[in-house]
Amino acid sequence: MYVCICNAVTDKQIRKAAREGCCSLRELSCQTGCATSCGKCARMAREILADEMQRRDAEVRQTSQGQDVSLAYPA
Repeated sequence: MYVCICNAVTDKQIRKAAREGCCSLRELSCQTGCATSCGKCARMAREILADEMQRRDAEVRQTSQGQDVSLAYPA
């Protein structure tokens, strides 16, 4: 569904941006143009972004349970 009518940004694009590491409305706006015109979509965009970030975090926790998770860089 379209979330940002002004810039033709869909919920799928917002979810994809979140999976690729986008963590804030500011970052989302830079990547997609969402909420840069009238701003009426900002609340819904934030909700979708937060939902997808929770899903991503849950998947990471589920994957890492019981496994040795090493960092790609030294601590």
